[in-house]
Amino acid sequence: MKGKLHEEKKELQKMSDYKLNTRCVQGGYTPGNGEPRQIPIIQSTTFKYDTSEDMGRLFDLEAEGYFYTRLQNPTNDMVAAKIAELEGGTAAMLTSSGQAANFFALFNICENGSHIVSSSSIYGGTFNLIEVTMKKMGIDVTFVSPDCTEEELNAAFKDNTRAVFGETIANPALTVLDIEKFARAAHAHGVPLIVDNTFPTPINCRPIEWGADIVTHSTTKYMDGHGAAVGGAIVDSGKFDWMAHADKFPGLCTPDESYHGITYAEKFGKEGAFITKCTAQLMRDLGCIQSPQHAFYLNLGLESLHVRMPRHVENAQAVAEFLESHEKVAHVSYSGLKSDPYYELGQKYLPNGGCGVVSFELKGGRAAAESFMKRLKLAAIETHVADARTCCLNPATSTHRQMNDEQLREAGVVYKVYKNTMLHLAFDGTDFAQLDKDLEGPTAIAFGIEDETAPARIINNFAKEAEALEIKSGVVDGEYYDAAGVKVLATIPSKDELISKLLGSLQSPITNFARVVKQIAEAQGETAAE
Repeated sequence: MKGKLHEEKKELQKMSDYKLNTRCVQGGYTPGNGEPRQIPIIQSTTFKYDTSEDMGRLFDLEAEGYFYTRLQNPTNDMVAAKIAELEGGTAAMLTSSGQAANFFALFNICENGSHIVSSSSIYGGTFNLIEVTMKKMGIDVTFVSPDCTEEELNAAFKDNTRAVFGETIANPALTVLDIEKFARAAHAHGVPLIVDNTFPTPINCRPIEWGADIVTHSTTKYMDGHGAAVGGAIVDSGKFDWMAHADKFPGLCTPDESYHGITYAEKFGKEGAFITKCTAQLMRDLGCIQSPQHAFYLNLGLESLHVRMPRHVENAQAVAEFLESHEKVAHVSYSGLKSDPYYELGQKYLPNGGCGVVSFELKGGRAAAESFMKRLKLAAIETHVADARTCCLNPATSTHRQMNDEQLREAGVVYKVYKNTMLHLAFDGTDFAQLDKDLEGPTAIAFGIEDETAPARIINNFAKEAEALEIKSGVVDGEYYDAAGVKVLATIPSKDELISKLLGSLQSPITNFARVVKQIAEAQGETAAE
C-alpha cells in the first residue's frame, strides 16, 4: 500500500494539470506499452507471491501490492484514484454502497463515547444510520438546521465532538449546504468536515475547495449514471492535520495494536493516513468492498460524467420552471429557481447548476399525487434518482408511507412534511412560534381543524407501532405542550365522543352527568398541568 499511495500521488500530480473533462476520461489509469487501453477487471479474490517475506511486507504496509480483494483490488484502486483526481483529493477508496461510504468515513474517526454534529437535512437512510444505528454503538449526534446561524452551529459542539457531517445538496430536500460556514465551525473545534457530494458530483461542486476535509459519494447515482451498479466512495483532501489534534483522534495518532502497532498519521502523513486506516482496519474487519465488476461499470459512467451533468441540469431547470408556473403545482424546490430559498447559496457553490433532481408538491395533496403518478408515460416510477432515464417517486405513497390517511381525514387532520426553514417562517409571529425550538431533523406537522386533539390521538397511536417516530410537541389554543403533554392530550376523547357521552348522561340520573363533567374537567386539568 505504501508504494500504491506513492504512485497514486504522482499520478494525481500529473492529472491536476488537466481539466475535469480530461480527468473523467483519462484519470486513474495510464496503460503501459502493450497493456489494456481500458481499465482491466481483476476478478480475483487472491494474489500470488513467491515468498512469505514478500507477503509479509504487504501486511506491514511496507510494499506495494495486493493480497486479498476484501481489502483492496487493483480495479477498484484505479477507479478510486480517478474519483480522487476529480475531487482534488490525495487518496480515495471504493465501498459497496454510499451508505457504507458514509459509515466508514464517520466510524473511522468516531468510537464509543464520540459525538457528531450533523446537518438535519440529509438523506433519510443516513439520518437513521447516525441517529439510530451509530447511537447503538455509543456515538451521539446533535442535528442542526443547515440554515442555522454560526452561533447556533457552534453551540452544538461538545468536548467529545469528532466530526461534522452534511450533504452538498440534500437528498431529497434539495437544501444547499453552506460548506464554508460548516467548515469554519468544524475547524474552530479541531474536527474535520465530511460532505456527501453525491448530487452535484465534482463536475458541479468540489467541496474540498470550500473547506471540506473528507468527501463521500453514493456512486450508485450520477457517477454510475445508468442504474447498473451499487457503490460508494470516500475521498480524503489530505489537508486535515490529525497530529495537531492527536488527543481527539487516537485511532490515527496512536499505535494501532490490531495492525502491527502502526501510527497511521505518522507513517502516512496527512495525505494518506485516513484512507490507509479505513482500508487496513475497517475494510479488513467489515469487508464492505465494491466488486471489481461494479467498479468497471462505475468507470464507464465516470467517462461520460462531464457530458451528462450539464444536460441533467439543463433538463431539471426546464422542468422546475415549467412546474413553478403550472396552476396545479403548489410548490417547487430547486436551487436554480430564483424563488428558491437556496438560490443564493446555489449561485455561490453551484454556479454551473446543482443536479437533475427536482422536488415539487401538487395542489390536492396525496390524492393528486397518486393521480399524477398513475398518468406518467415517459418517466418511470423507481426507488432511485440520478440516472440517464427520467424517474419519478412519490415518497408519501411509497417509500415514506407512515400515516393512516383515512384516519387523519376522518378526524379533519391535515398532515404535511415541510422543510424546517419553511416552518420557521410560517410560525413567525404566531402561537406556533413556540414550536421553533423543536424543529430539528426530519419534521412532519399535523393540524386538527374540527377537533384540536385529534392529531395527538392518531399520531400517539401510530407511534406505538413506529419506533422511529418521535413525538416532539404541540400547540392547542395557543398553549404549548411538550411530548408528555401531547400524550396526555391523546387521552382526551374526540368531540363527537364527548358530546355522545354528554347526551347520554342527560337521559341518566344527574349523578351520571356530574361524573362525565368531572371526567372532562380532570382531563383538561391534567393537560394543563403538563
